[in-house]
Amino acid sequence: MIIVLLIVHGLLGVALLGAITHQSFGVAARRRRQGPRSFLDRFGEIDASAYTNAVVLLFVITSIGGAFLYAPYRVDVRPALEDRQMQAANGVFEIKEHLAAIGLGLLPAYWVFWRKTTDPAEMPTRRYLTWMIAFCTWWNFIVGHVLNNIKGLS
Repeated sequence: MIIVLLIVHGLLGVALLGAITHQSFGVAARRRRQGPRSFLDRFGEIDASAYTNAVVLLFVITSIGGAFLYAPYRVDVRPALEDRQMQAANGVFEIKEHLAAIGLGLLPAYWVFWRKTTDPAEMPTRRYLTWMIAFCTWWNFIVGHVLNNIKGLS
């Protein structure tokens, strides 16, 4: 059952990563160039507000899934890392926990500022909230997979 939950947690993480990354590129201030547009130019030309509800829902559901996986991590993985003197791996997981909590705390403000997309004065706030949640998401995704691979290799 834990393996199924871990796979679902990972798939939800990938979906969240895609949505928040796409939105992050959409809010990045780029100059419009004449001539052929690059992949990044086309990637960022989206309605960034369309991703808001998906990001909130995926972040909450992925965090809940991570909470269910937390106890088996503490029982199985963390002692194995401590036996191998891998304090750095445990440390980055502690940061992962904190960033998940910070991301959850930012979600209400993120959602409120993305509800009203007509005021250009709020664009910097939306941009920075999006980038902070994107940082939390990328950190948690990378750290989660690296730690899963460390335990899986042993």
